[in-house]
Amino acid sequence: MNSNREHAVKSEIPLTLKLLKLLTAAWSWLFLLFIIAFFEAWSWKVYGRTFFGNLYNVQSVLLTATQILMMALGLTFIIISAGIDLSIGFIAGLAAVTMAVVIRALPELHPALSFTLGITAGIGIALIPGIINGWLISRMKVPSFIGTLGMFGVTRGVAFLIAGGATVSIRNSVARDFGNGKVFDVIPIPVLVAIVITLIFHYILAHTRFGLYTYAMGGNIQSAIRAGVNTTRITFGIFMLSAFTAGMAGIFYTARFSAGAADAGEPILLNAVAAVFIGGASLTGGSGTIAGTVIGALIIAIIQFGLVFIGMPPFWQFITVGLVIIIAVLIDQSRANLARATMGAS
Repeated sequence: MNSNREHAVKSEIPLTLKLLKLLTAAWSWLFLLFIIAFFEAWSWKVYGRTFFGNLYNVQSVLLTATQILMMALGLTFIIISAGIDLSIGFIAGLAAVTMAVVIRALPELHPALSFTLGITAGIGIALIPGIINGWLISRMKVPSFIGTLGMFGVTRGVAFLIAGGATVSIRNSVARDFGNGKVFDVIPIPVLVAIVITLIFHYILAHTRFGLYTYAMGGNIQSAIRAGVNTTRITFGIFMLSAFTAGMAGIFYTARFSAGAADAGEPILLNAVAAVFIGGASLTGGSGTIAGTVIGALIIAIIQFGLVFIGMPPFWQFITVGLVIIIAVLIDQSRANLARATMGAS
């Protein structure tokens, strides 16, 4: 009798652990549903109308999420590989002011041509710190935290020098339409562009050797080296991807606000890091997905817009995002503990 009862208890333990693992793995999706339900209920209770049924609200949330997502996409690769990139905030600002300066310097050209040249210059200059970061970390073996922290200062200074210490405003109809236009008066153009870039990055991470090697480096870099992975090349590549997406965030900023600012990406850095961790990436590397990062960006954007919508002071956004990051880290640690417990129980 007692032996049967002990056997039943033992058989229940793995099932319980599996359920907890499932809940911790899906917590970001559940949290997304929770905040959607919360702000929707608040809107009906206080204002007597829908929140997410309002097209303007949805468009505003998506545009905010797009800005965060652009910086977070490349960062996802870096965090999966067990690295970090602190320079992306001012890489975005560097791209933003470069684009604005180029467009402003070419008023005689057709708006489409000057806009194209501005984007090209913005992305081109954004890749330079990406190249330097990749060289420092892959060749010189500088820790990514230190190397990108140094580049944070360099790009910040260069961006302010290019901008002359001020915001660089532009007048360009193509840039304005790109940043604020909508397809069929419904879907903002930056959102469509972000969807395309996101799908490409998802394919790279999930279906190519580059993505597989990125996971391998984050899981155990020594094992990856012994398996023949060219970690130098992969490290260089992921920092280039991070610089590219940060540059795109700067391009979106300038196009949307018709002005380039050196600190355009600085407030988004924390949000981008939060989006990656909320989406399921681990502090120790080896895990994370593009889909998870998209969910993380949506959560941050809904929190930001939702708090403004219900009349909370903007400073509460920083507190809320910080708390969500702490929750994400705690859940990441819980996942690791549950994984060890499951192995022990089995």
